[in-house]
Amino acid sequence: MDVDGGSLASDAVVVRSRRNKAFYQFTQQKLPACKPVLTPPCVITAFLLIGAIFIPAGLVTLRASHLVVEIVDRYDTECVPDAFKSNKVLYVKDVSIPKNCSRILKVHKYMKAPIYIYYQLDNYYQNHRRYVKSRSDQQLLHGLEQNDLSSCKPEEYDNGLPIVPCGLIAWSLFNDTFTFIRGREELKVSRKNIAWKSDRDHKFGKHVYPFNFQNGTLVGGRKLDSNIPLSDQEDLIVWMRIAALPSFRKMYGRIEEDLDADDVVVVNLMNNYNTYSFDGKKKLILSTSSWLGGKNDFLGFAYIFVGCSSIIMSAIFMLLHVKKSKEPNGWHIYR
Repeated sequence: MDVDGGSLASDAVVVRSRRNKAFYQFTQQKLPACKPVLTPPCVITAFLLIGAIFIPAGLVTLRASHLVVEIVDRYDTECVPDAFKSNKVLYVKDVSIPKNCSRILKVHKYMKAPIYIYYQLDNYYQNHRRYVKSRSDQQLLHGLEQNDLSSCKPEEYDNGLPIVPCGLIAWSLFNDTFTFIRGREELKVSRKNIAWKSDRDHKFGKHVYPFNFQNGTLVGGRKLDSNIPLSDQEDLIVWMRIAALPSFRKMYGRIEEDLDADDVVVVNLMNNYNTYSFDGKKKLILSTSSWLGGKNDFLGFAYIFVGCSSIIMSAIFMLLHVKKSKEPNGWHIYR
């Protein structure tokens, strides 16, 4: 027993010694490691390669963005009658005043279907902390089975009954509508599959229906059809994926027909949504897409900026390298 005990004790000492040695090597940075020596030629070559890759990538990205045809029309100010130009809030809140409006869009370049329809809101802070928290994901998925609606304040109950869907986000649902006419024919707008499939399948219940929604004295936005489950209310699903920035676009639908250059599209819209209380803006966008998505020049300019910066850095390092090489005490590399 003594022999075994002594053996175990010695083994423990050996293990402790190895651990202490490994810890010492780690703290003193003496563990085996790859330590590449970055010589001036290596650094110059690396920067040149980055520039040679990023600049063409940026040009290709910019070209893809410029191939996207986009029509943008701001309609919130133009669709207010002259008599209410000085008091737009009164106009939008008065239900007795008709909100219909017509806008004319000129197609300057051929637009190949599908043509995506977006509405854009500016100066609208969907990322406000109280606004973001005012929802119940469990209720959206399970409906009236979910009893804890404390996160939906102040839109959780009305007349003592729960609201489905509850919360400020759903309550403020965008409610402007658009119809598009070319010549004498109305363009068909597809409103299906405008939301993320993962949201439709996993975040909104297939057997959850709107209940007691927008029945209070203060109406926020659009009303929902109580006979359609939330998983099929794609306008609501798109709206409830909140935006991170105060200017954002959300998809309204798709036009499945090509538009030729010089076509004139008449948009009949209902200017219902109140952005006048907070000096917001409303815009309607028709846009095609490329392999990169919608129109966005930022990524292309970012690639070109990084590539040009790398080329400039490589040129600076090359000049310094040539200068130092000609001096008696040139570059010293310590190994």
